[in-house]
Amino acid sequence: MENIREKVLAILAEVCGDEVVIEEPDINIVDEGLIDSFGYMELLVSLESELGVVIAPTEYTREEMDTPSKIASIVEGKC
Repeated sequence: MENIREKVLAILAEVCGDEVVIEEPDINIVDEGLIDSFGYMELLVSLESELGVVIAPTEYTREEMDTPSKIASIVEGKC
């Protein structure tokens, strides 16, 4: 599972353009302005293309996907 988590965090760092998501996995990426609606869509597409994990845009609320840890846990649960 750790390998999946590392991959998710790397994808998220690329989408957000900031390594802080790796260093601080409990940072609120919405409140910190690291991701917007377009970024979320880019994240979902990247997770599908790189990990084969499909997450519908309406499947989770923003609050359920507002930290790197939460996002990684969701992806791990789908693998």
